[in-house]
Amino acid sequence: MPQHFGDYQHEIYAGGLRGELPGLPVAAADLEARAEAALPPSVWSYVAGGAGDEHTQRANVAAFARWGLMPRMMVGAAHRDLSVELFGRTLPSPLLMAPIGVLGICAQDGHGDLATARAAARTGVPMIASTLSADPMEAVAAQYGDTPGLFQLYTPADRDLAESFVRRAEAAGFQGIVVTLDTWTVGWRPRDLTTANFPQLRGHCLANYTSDPVFRSRLRKPPEEDPAAAVAHYASVFGNPLTWDDLPWLRSLTELPLILKGLCHPEDVRRARDGGVDGIYCSNHGGRQANGGLPALDALPGVVAAAGGLPVLFDSGVRTGTDVIKALALGATAVAVGRPYAYGLALGGADGVVHVLRSLLAEADLLMAVDGYPTLDSLGPEALVRL
Repeated sequence: MPQHFGDYQHEIYAGGLRGELPGLPVAAADLEARAEAALPPSVWSYVAGGAGDEHTQRANVAAFARWGLMPRMMVGAAHRDLSVELFGRTLPSPLLMAPIGVLGICAQDGHGDLATARAAARTGVPMIASTLSADPMEAVAAQYGDTPGLFQLYTPADRDLAESFVRRAEAAGFQGIVVTLDTWTVGWRPRDLTTANFPQLRGHCLANYTSDPVFRSRLRKPPEEDPAAAVAHYASVFGNPLTWDDLPWLRSLTELPLILKGLCHPEDVRRARDGGVDGIYCSNHGGRQANGGLPALDALPGVVAAAGGLPVLFDSGVRTGTDVIKALALGATAVAVGRPYAYGLALGGADGVVHVLRSLLAEADLLMAVDGYPTLDSLGPEALVRL
């Protein structure tokens, strides 16, 4: 039986009858403002900031407002089905949690990756776990319950280390490998520069490195005894400017679904498809790494056309359930949210993440109900009007 995610509003209104108000904001802007007040300035700048003057970051968000959903009436949308098939599994909804490399330090207890994984288990929303984690990937995956998870790979320059990461992800039970292509070097981020803060260089969120046998074998002393040397070695191997010549090697590392993240140009999508990948991830990293580009949403239709039927994941600028529906109508198979769930994590741990995810899904479900789209199959480009 499909879930009616919109029922979350009934829980909130029922609480109101008992004199209870929501403990966390339901509006995206309010959530962001509360998180800014709760997080230390250096952490806030890292999570909320983007590249350059953040034009691309703002453009990602604004792009959704240029599309309007055409309502359809008398279609019997009393029952909605938001389930989606992705890499051989049926998911209750098309929502995913995008990889965020500082989840650990967003949580008050310093274990935000674990809290997010527990939220995935409670909601059925898969988490794409980042390479940059405060807890090892095995510990994160152990919290997923029956919800599948994907592992995001920042491909290190050390190929043996890259292979070790993938093998560990397979053994831990991850259901796919997401290779991020657009962050082999760090973009110009004024907010972080202003606070002179780069968390990984301070030893944060490196648990997957310091727990890895290959990484540890490269050090003269264990990371526990010489953390500065471990950080220096991380910095020396993090950047790997991959080329298309590396794709056969990446493909050879695993039989799990291989998804390339950061593709916006149709020709890149075609080359990835011809190279044997299993999925395309259209994203400009939320505007965090490169400024001056087009909004990822504007690239999405071309990516979908070039993907030739491969699943297309999407993120960048998603703030509301309405945004999720619009990205699906433009052809995305699944839509990942980033900053909003990190804000929920900062405010309420796993409960905060669950609240944000349920709010997004409730809005998406209710929008489909009111505007007459009972299934995801009924959504398509024809459902949108350019404003």
